[in-house]
This record gives sequence, structure tokens and C-alpha cells, in this order.
Amino acid sequence: MLFVIEGRDRIGQLETRLKARPKHLEYIKNLGKKIILAGPFLDENEKPCGSLIIIEASSLKEAKEIAVADPYNDVDLFESVEVRAWLWAVNKPDNLE
Repeated sequence: MLFVIEGRDRIGQLETRLKARPKHLEYIKNLGKKIILAGPFLDENEKPCGSLIIIEASSLKEAKEIAVADPYNDVDLFESVEVRAWLWAVNKPDNLE
């Protein structure tokens, strides 16, 4: 099952994000094939201001555990984080169920 993790950065936290980014990327890469896609939202100045991660997980509980373990949470980067089930309806790769 697919899930979307959407994090919105606290205002004025670009430096916090950039400092924590190496640990965040290491965490994401270590999730391997659970990660379908991931990347930052950009503000009007094309600076990162949030995160979008789509993962494959067995349950909403597992997806939330993955979201909570993100190193960005260790530095209190996000103002809010939402985790919800998602259905890929168009242009879905053949290797996804």
C-alpha cells in the first residue's frame, strides 16, 4: 500500500533544514525500495520549505513510524506532518502493486 508523508517546515527554518539534510537523506536512502519518490517543496524563492515522500508500507501505522523516525523530526523542523494512504491512479510504474 502507498502512503504520502507531507511535512511543512516551520517558517524561517531553512538553516535547520540544511544542517539536518545529510542525516535525512541517509535515512531516506536506507529505506531502500520502500521509498517510491521523495523531494522538497519549494517556496516562491525556490528554497526548500517542506517535504513530500511517497512510501510503500504495510499499514498506516508503519507509515507513521517511518515519518516519525525521520531525522528532520529530531531538529523540530516541521510545523506539521500528515501521513495518509494514497492511490496511484495515472502513470503508475508496472513494478508497483
